Amino acid sequence: MENGKITADMEVSTSELACILGVSGRYIRQLAEDGQLKKTSKGRFKLCDSVQKYIASQSKEAGKDEAGLKLERARRTAEATLKASKAQIAKMEVEELQGKRHRSEDVAAMTEDLIYTIRGALLALPGRLAVDTSTAKSPNEAAEIIRKEVHAVMQDLSEYRYDPKKYEERVRARHNFEIYGEADSGDEAI
Repeated sequence: MENGKITADMEVSTSELACILGVSGRYIRQLAEDGQLKKTSKGRFKLCDSVQKYIASQSKEAGKDEAGLKLERARRTAEATLKASKAQIAKMEVEELQGKRHRSEDVAAMTEDLIYTIRGALLALPGRLAVDTSTAKSPNEAAEIIRKEVHAVMQDLSEYRYDPKKYEERVRARHNFEIYGEADSGDEAI
């Protein structure tokens, strides 16, 4: 030290540098072996250069730690999202098996079943009405016969109901489950 001042060329020992940086002498030697600090001679270091390199290395470490924390946080968030999604899918599958939730293809199949029922009822009308309307004495009487038959068809269609057992069969078949009542009672485990 010249007149108590620190200069750019000032050299310090390993123990002095360790004291200034607040680390052990062993850690200073390790940093020197790793090439993070540069010795000027055996056990001597340029003070200014060594402090600046130490600060830079600690900043890099802190940056790595921060990036690692961000990465870990993102991983945990992704895991939580995945678990929540799996739980939601499982809940939806249970609701489907219980008949509380319906897939669009099942609704389409049930609607198609209703349409075929309507179609069958309407196609049967001409055959049912042909004889009755041919014996009608007037067009008004024929119209009344037709009206009664149409109302009867509409009444039948109004009583058409969704059959939960048919739906359950569709769901179980899709999930490769055994449908109740179809298991052979003779196939018992030995």
